[in-house]
Amino acid sequence: MPDSDHQISVSFHDSIAEIGAADWDICACPEAAGGGRPVDPFTTYRFLQALEESGSVGPGSGWEPHHVVARQAGEVIAVAPLYAKGHSQGEYIFDHNWAHAYERAGGRYYPKLQIAVPFTPVTGRRLLA
Repeated sequence: MPDSDHQISVSFHDSIAEIGAADWDICACPEAAGGGRPVDPFTTYRFLQALEESGSVGPGSGWEPHHVVARQAGEVIAVAPLYAKGHSQGEYIFDHNWAHAYERAGGRYYPKLQIAVPFTPVTGRRLLA
């Protein structure tokens, strides 16, 4: 039987508030734990929560949160900002032609899952551990 301390569980959350700032930021910006500044402010709990609270992301926006949390032995070991996209607007990779071609061929392009920071053409880590 596998050692349960080594097993990793993965869960999905419709709001970053379900995860909490402490658990998110320990993975997203561990350098800020001692009062330092986050290297990437766009992946912090505070920034992503502001997008949700303002309605910039969420139902009807085309960016529906489904954030990922990985736990091992009950401790959060990784997080990722995951969104179900209902369209390609607000992205910096324009895949409209791919979507139209796929749908003309009989496929369903949307919704698509995307690990990203909405509306932010900044490079950086997205699988946060």
